[in-house]
Amino acid sequence: MAESSVGVRPPAEPAHHFFSVPRERPKVVVAADILPAVSVLSMVMLTGIPLAALWALLAPPQRVRVVSATENPVPLQLESWHRFDDLAVFALLAFGVGIVVGVVIWLLRERRGPVVLLAAVLGSVLAWWLASMLGPGTFAGMLYEVTAAPQVGDVLETAPVLESAWVLLAQPLAVAATYGLLAGWNGRDDLGRRLG
Repeated sequence: MAESSVGVRPPAEPAHHFFSVPRERPKVVVAADILPAVSVLSMVMLTGIPLAALWALLAPPQRVRVVSATENPVPLQLESWHRFDDLAVFALLAFGVGIVVGVVIWLLRERRGPVVLLAAVLGSVLAWWLASMLGPGTFAGMLYEVTAAPQVGDVLETAPVLESAWVLLAQPLAVAATYGLLAGWNGRDDLGRRLG
């Protein structure tokens, strides 16, 4: 006898298919974010000025003794360690500024995305360059300026210096890590841009 097709049902589609609205995956917006990204880059770069001024105030100077009129001054005992202190103070300040910049850039809800993040990271690199030029050269130079010719035996305070370029990683790393943590915590495909 032939089988009846009355008892055979077609496979049912999942129930969630009927109740969910198909959403288009958000795409990276580049053209609309270029001008805000340039603004972000320039504003983040300007954070190098207060960073340099604050570093010049907080970084410890190195005390040196004048031993001869022709030779370079010699650092006092344990004073050469301040070269590391200068780097550490700069790195901690730059890391703190990077966290603040990452949070502030995240609050620009309608511009969230990789274009603005890249602009903030590049602006942080330029902020390091600006701070490394202004900090030791201008601000610290004004604070520890030698006004009179030193005599043999005098103890002088020399301006703090940045002797390594590795501190340039502190602020961009903090910006990228903070922004990435906030994006991961958000959990939305479009990072909440449409809610802005």
